[in-house]
Amino acid sequence: MMSRKNPENRLPGRCRLAARLGVLAAALLLFPAWSPAAQPEIRVAVVGGIQLCGVWPILAKRAGEVLGMSVVTVSAAPKEVVGPVFERGEADLLLIHASDHTSALLANGMAAPLRAWAQNEHVIVGPPGDPAAVRGAADAVEAMRRIAAAGAPFIAFRNPGSHSLVQELWHSAGISPGPWVLQDTTTTPRAILALAAEKQAYGLVGHIPVAFGKIPGAGMAVLLAGDPATRRLYVAVEPGPRHPATPERRAAARRLADYLLSPTGQRELAIADRQAGGPWIYPLPAPKP
Repeated sequence: MMSRKNPENRLPGRCRLAARLGVLAAALLLFPAWSPAAQPEIRVAVVGGIQLCGVWPILAKRAGEVLGMSVVTVSAAPKEVVGPVFERGEADLLLIHASDHTSALLANGMAAPLRAWAQNEHVIVGPPGDPAAVRGAADAVEAMRRIAAAGAPFIAFRNPGSHSLVQELWHSAGISPGPWVLQDTTTTPRAILALAAEKQAYGLVGHIPVAFGKIPGAGMAVLLAGDPATRRLYVAVEPGPRHPATPERRAAARRLADYLLSPTGQRELAIADRQAGGPWIYPLPAPKP
């Protein structure tokens, strides 16, 4: 009696192989193999310092794991670069300092309502000899009082972030700028500390660019750091009504922004900062009970 066999077994060898491959191909079409590329994708543009200090790569990886998303950093550069990347629709979420630029994005419909996400720090630098004794100051306001009282040269850096912080510190200290305040005559922000070194002057600059050599500081020293009064806000910029993002990408941007601002996301930011050798990027202050 003939035993029952799979009809496939009566086919020649090559035909059996072709049949099996056909079945496998059909199965793959119905049940595609999992891969990171199959995850929902979120494209992010970040101001350069967040990437440079190493915090964002760690945090982005963790966020992707938690959310089941592929977090792709499409640009990490100054605001003059990452802003247009976001406006052209090449990024779904923008992490950048709060500024007139982000306010303009909101006003022209390119950005949804802005949400504060984190902070970075500015530091007071000056001659290593420190003629105004800034090293011993309790905070940045007291440091500014000492610089003014000593008539020590101070470079008024034209960078918008540094400029606004200096104005706030002077106001808090009750200081009116005098002849000790020197004009920023540089043609590029990278040259500010070279000018300060030449004039043996003090200045207020971002900690990350100084620490990582984006602003060369030969002959200068960081004299005061760690004062919350010298921090600037980063905001999460999501697509507004005029942004070309698709509904799916808008939803992905909202999911990632919600995570970054959540208590879990803020804790992960602090962990990522420690792993990157910080403090570089600070979580938002905890709400008062």
